[in-house]
Amino acid sequence: MIEAVNLTKYFGSILAADHINATIRSGSVFGLIGTNGAGKSTFLRMAAGVLRPDEGVIEVDGVSVFENESVKKKFFYISDDQYFFGNAVPADMMSYYKLVYPAYDETRFHRLMKDFGLDEKRKINTFSKGMKKQLAVICGICAGTDYLFCDETFDGLDPVMRQAVKSIFASDMEERQLTPIIASHNLRELEDICDHVGLLHKGGILLSKDLDEMKMNIHKVQCVLRPGMKPEDLVGVELLKTERRGKLLTLTVRGDLSRVEFVMQNAEPVFYETIPLSLEEIFISETEVAGYDIKKLIF
Repeated sequence: MIEAVNLTKYFGSILAADHINATIRSGSVFGLIGTNGAGKSTFLRMAAGVLRPDEGVIEVDGVSVFENESVKKKFFYISDDQYFFGNAVPADMMSYYKLVYPAYDETRFHRLMKDFGLDEKRKINTFSKGMKKQLAVICGICAGTDYLFCDETFDGLDPVMRQAVKSIFASDMEERQLTPIIASHNLRELEDICDHVGLLHKGGILLSKDLDEMKMNIHKVQCVLRPGMKPEDLVGVELLKTERRGKLLTLTVRGDLSRVEFVMQNAEPVFYETIPLSLEEIFISETEVAGYDIKKLIF
């Protein structure tokens, strides 16, 4: 488990991380959402022990990270701007990481390089941005660590490679309880892989919730109500948003699904159906209730 308590970081007069409190459970996928400059990279760099917090603490499995070599062997950090040795080839990076991570899987490294179509003996500085991202993921996944910190890992990958990387993450989560922490500015990238999502804005976490809990508690209902009936007459559910197209209403409501169904059936509408919400729609609803407009924060 990773736990941050009042985690704060300044760069001069700029507040990059503002008293962040977060708990990341082992074996889950934690998505960190936010615009450029929201504090995602700063948070990950403190989690990886690259930066020392000015206030607060971040612990991995109950132990502080900064300047703690034994704890750093438990995670691999894939930065947004990957660093490789000058004039190195992928095989050189593998040899280096084998010295750092005792559980490094060399056999798997060779297999994944072949599967991704990457040449182990080609100089990395001749790789494209996407190829460098693929290599960084391969190096990280083969390290055999408990945690994988990913900063905009899917940025620069084509759709096929994105799904391939997600499949690898899912496989390692099932087989060895890998815990990926993925920072991204794109909600859609994380929808099909994350268990828990935190929204960062101006260095602080606005919202941090379990996705299953969120999905079970917010629903979209399309309906045509009886003549003279208004959405506000649907007593028993919390109405978050109403959209109208002619007679067709699209309602975003908060409440248990069984309760929503009960209320809609008792209202005897001309027509109704419940529709699953996307992660983007859920976050828009949650942040609007909290007084923020996620469309202005993320998109």
